[in-house]
Formats: sequence, structure tokens, C-alpha cells
Amino acid sequence: MSKKTFMQLSAFALALGLTACAQSPTLNSTLPMKDGEFSIDGMIFGLAEAEVFREQYDSAPVIGDTMSALPHLAPLEYTGNRVHEVRLDTFAQKVEVAPGVNFNAWTYGGSVPGPTLHVREGDRVVFTMKNRSDEPVVVTDPLRGGAPYFQQLAANPYQKHQPAVSPMPHSMDFHSGTVAADDKWRTIAPGETIRFEWVANYPGVYMYHCGTPSVLMHTAMGQYGAVVVSPKGGYPTDHLVDHEYVIVQSEFYLEKVGDEYIYDHQAAMNRNPSHVTFNGHVSALIDEPLRAKAGDRVRLYFLNAGPSDTSSFHVIGGIFDRVWYEGNVENEWRGMQTVLLGASNSAVMEFIVPESGVYKLVDHEFADAERGAAGALIATPKDSN
Repeated sequence: MSKKTFMQLSAFALALGLTACAQSPTLNSTLPMKDGEFSIDGMIFGLAEAEVFREQYDSAPVIGDTMSALPHLAPLEYTGNRVHEVRLDTFAQKVEVAPGVNFNAWTYGGSVPGPTLHVREGDRVVFTMKNRSDEPVVVTDPLRGGAPYFQQLAANPYQKHQPAVSPMPHSMDFHSGTVAADDKWRTIAPGETIRFEWVANYPGVYMYHCGTPSVLMHTAMGQYGAVVVSPKGGYPTDHLVDHEYVIVQSEFYLEKVGDEYIYDHQAAMNRNPSHVTFNGHVSALIDEPLRAKAGDRVRLYFLNAGPSDTSSFHVIGGIFDRVWYEGNVENEWRGMQTVLLGASNSAVMEFIVPESGVYKLVDHEFADAERGAAGALIATPKDSN
């Protein structure tokens, strides 16, 4: 179902008072505050201290009904605000980033980048993460109780995930959260679990990543992903959008030693990547291109995860008629040929597909495009099925 159709059906259901989500006890127009919290300008601050503990847990490493694999974005099929119970464990996986180029990555949830979390401005996230870097975790078998992320990952397995073991301290830094970093983003050892809450006080497209030193190394090893915080009032073009996709650009710094590829810290310090990718693989948006029809409005939630380089994102043959820098509706640009983003910057970009054909997606810093930051959108005729 296209987003346009979904919006029309949702509006109809609301008019009849039939929206099922409105009956859910976890949904409110505004979530209540807990003891010790306070509100400024309608936003919630002063959240409880994080908990660190040990648990016997070896089940699905990603839990949450709005956790999706790139380039998918889970729909928010509810009104008002809700509480999201989210689990995102961290562990090692052997992944492929280019044909024949595999390395033991440090991941969230098993993929690089990790799952995309979608919430609404004002939602509360109860987050749990276990450091499972000292155990092999399989993500290719069906995982009972897991997020939709796993089915999407299996449908597009270009990274060829294999379990690996690499015991290492890790942490989680959500750029979308407004909290005390020394508390919520604290480092935990292998076998430990951290649980904390954050409230999506500001709309936008945000990066999450490991904040344990060396942050450059942990990020370049694969620990990053995107959070989309949709504005409470939506974007002004929501009723017009036919397709929406998430794209994360990032760099890899790998060198071949014998038959293996390993992380090259000196190359990372010199900002000399071996590969630059969209969605974690040089072929991710080539083997599995985005799809649309002529005349469709396409929305891209784009994050430049870095860890160090800029991105000059461009669609060959298209012009972004609406761009919201960092995904905030207050930061609107019009008629952009290329959108320049620094490391951890983002944008929501929209363009109208002018006719059927192949539209190449590139980082217009062509050295990065030749390192792999390229993809495609294939458009069929307007009246095609």
C-alpha cells in the first residue's frame, strides 16, 4: 500500500471514529510524565537513571514493531503518542560490503547499518541493549518475537551475514535523545545489559552509534544506524507521497591481510576510505534498486553516518523540490540539485519522478561515488501495474 493510500484510508477511518489504535491503552495525545520528570515547552526531560544488569537472554536481538531494515521505513499505524519497547543488541557479524570483501563487523542487530527505528515526536522509547559480543548470534534463521527487520533482512541478504565473536565494550548514543550522556550512553562490558528511556522531543532524522572510545573505530567497524522522528503534525506533503525510502551513507576503511579484510585505523585517521556505500554495500541499491512510477512523489530519509566524510547527494535527472534539513519541518529548502551533509547530518528529500527510466543516485563527490556510493531508482510508465 502506498503512503498516499494509507493516509486516505486513515483519514476516512478517523472520520468514522473507527481507528483501532485510538483504543489502545498505550496511546495518548500526549504521554504522561513519570516521577522526577519535568516539562519545558511541552517536551519531557529529567528521565530516570539507566539500569545496568546481567540477564539470561539469547533470543531475538532486535525487538520493536517499528524497527525495519534498510531501505524500508515502518509505518506509524497509530494516532497521538505511544511508548515503544525496543531491544537492539550489539554483537559481531561477518558481513560483505563489496563483492568478495568481507570483514568481522561490530553491529547493532546484525547488519551494517543497523535497523531503522521510526517514532513520532513526543513518543517515549524504553530501550534495552545487551552486549553479546562474546557470543555467536545468528540473524539468518527465523527469530520468534523479533522485529519485522529480520524478514526484510532475509529478503535482501546482500551482506551475507555470518555469526562472529569479538568481545569488546560497547555503548549506545542516540542523537535523537536529550539525556545525560554519561548516564544513558555509558559503556557496558560483554554480557551486561543496559536499559534506559528517552523521549523523542524533536522531530528529524538522527544517527545512533557507539560512543565508546575510539569512537572513530567503533563507528567505522559498523555500529551505527538511523532514527526517524516524524513531526507531530507530519510533513506538508504527506498526502502526496507515493513512496518513501531510507538511505544511509557510510565509509569503510579496510585493508587486505592475507585472505582477510581488516579495519585500517590509519586509513580512517587519514580519511581515506576503501569503500563508501549506500545502505552498507556497494551493490545494495544497484542489485535492489528503489522503485517508483513516472509522476510519483518519492521521499528519501537520508543520513550521512560518516564517520568522517561529507556527502553531496544527487539524483541524476531529478531535482529535490522539497528538502527538510535534518528532517525538521522548520528547515525547508526548495529546488535543490544536490544536498550537502556533514558527518551525522541528515535531510528529508522529495522529488517528482518526471518520466519512466533509470535515475542514478550518487554522492556527487565523485571519488566517493567511484568507491561505491551509487545506486538507482527504476521508474516504470505512469499507467503501468
